[in-house]
Amino acid sequence: MVRQTCQDFIWLVIDDGSIDETMKLVQDWIKEQKVDLQYVWQENQGMHGAHNTAYKLIQTELNVCIDSDDYMPDDAVEKIVAFWKKYGEKNVSGLIALDAYANDQIIGTKLPETLQTSTLFDLYYKHGVSGDKKVIYRSELTKQYPYPIFSNEKYVGLAYKYYKLDEQYEMLLMNEIVCYVEYLQDGSSRNMFNQYRKNPKGFAFYRKELMELPFASNSFKFRQAIHFVSSSLMIKNWRFLNETPNKGLTTLAIPFGILLNFYIQVKIRIPSKV
Repeated sequence: MVRQTCQDFIWLVIDDGSIDETMKLVQDWIKEQKVDLQYVWQENQGMHGAHNTAYKLIQTELNVCIDSDDYMPDDAVEKIVAFWKKYGEKNVSGLIALDAYANDQIIGTKLPETLQTSTLFDLYYKHGVSGDKKVIYRSELTKQYPYPIFSNEKYVGLAYKYYKLDEQYEMLLMNEIVCYVEYLQDGSSRNMFNQYRKNPKGFAFYRKELMELPFASNSFKFRQAIHFVSSSLMIKNWRFLNETPNKGLTTLAIPFGILLNFYIQVKIRIPSKV
């Protein structure tokens, strides 16, 4: 961040319960006074819990989340600020830009050149965009819809907040790389199944919310219903039909949810190949 060509930003570091040397390292950076840096340590709550804390503390007009393993090109802040000054307006929630590997290969596809604005949901499910993108939001809006914290769980899908904002606003599209990402090798399907098993309440909440999206298709909602049934079975919530926002789709999803639950339980018991 020290190399950014525009220093019009605050670097807010949320340390989500690390037990390494992160605190000392960041405190040394603060003493150097090269950038406006704020540091907060909290008990581990998972990424969504770290986001909750950040959104409470953010003071700037816009915000963007950069994971600890990722970094921004030297001119990223300059590009974001210039683009927002030129096109930013109150009837959008922010802007969407590109993620890339360190060799400048874009993650997935570029944003549609024919569009100036879109919701995040429509980009993926209507316009065929693929791959992770960097979302930069108006901070006054991201303070809304805090993620719920479930006891002994560390996951709620971040898109919950994004899709809630999609119900009210579109976003500007900026076909510029603003973040270089590094994908960790432990992101295997088996690890994802373990996350599913460890965070069933968070997954159930997330799937219920996605079933309520007014702009989602019935096929999309049906897939969420299958996952909702599966997560409900994991926590032995036999009242899920009374809690679902769509009883008809959830009833149809029951046999598929049972099969998904069984499949996940089998997959997490199979030893990893060495």
